[in-house]
Amino acid sequence: MEQDFYITLFIIAGTVATSVWAWQRPRVLERMIYWPPAVARGEYWRLITHGFIHADGTHLAFNMITLFFFGMAMERVLVPEIGVLGFVAFYLAGIVLAILPTHLRHRNNRFYRSLGASGAVSAVLFAYILLQPWSMLFVFFIPMPAIMFAAAYVAYSFWAQRQARDNVNHSAHLWGGAWGVGFMLLLEPALFGRFVQELLSPLGG
Repeated sequence: MEQDFYITLFIIAGTVATSVWAWQRPRVLERMIYWPPAVARGEYWRLITHGFIHADGTHLAFNMITLFFFGMAMERVLVPEIGVLGFVAFYLAGIVLAILPTHLRHRNNRFYRSLGASGAVSAVLFAYILLQPWSMLFVFFIPMPAIMFAAAYVAYSFWAQRQARDNVNHSAHLWGGAWGVGFMLLLEPALFGRFVQELLSPLGG
């Protein structure tokens, strides 16, 4: 029987509370946001804290709604295997590992800033897609198989990253998703074969 652990709800509550607090206190937001010069001088906490603040309500809502649906599903899978602390560590690692390539690229750019939980949320989402590639997702109310969404999401993120025409850290989305898939395969290498079988099964009738 599946058990709910509600870790995702605690993460969501903490992220919402922290984001609202930071909106009301700009100094707090400035101390938490990812900013390369600050990290370079030893403010390493920014590699995590930037994942608990958001630009606005839409940014926050999109990430937290996504996290709610897929985080609840993934904690039922992961907590029996790695425990509550393991699940929390998986999420926090998603925040950090998703921003590290950005840091290497922008470490000397004093004009660059990044915030939001997108890297960790992408890790949770892509971990789910690895397990359920043909499950139906609703993307802006349009039903779409998860694997097709993943392919479109990755292609768009690569394209948007090269264009660099918006203020979105598309690199964090990509590396967060890679962490989610990589972690699941490290935990259970046989998942790759199962994933391939799942992909081919609709084609086989």
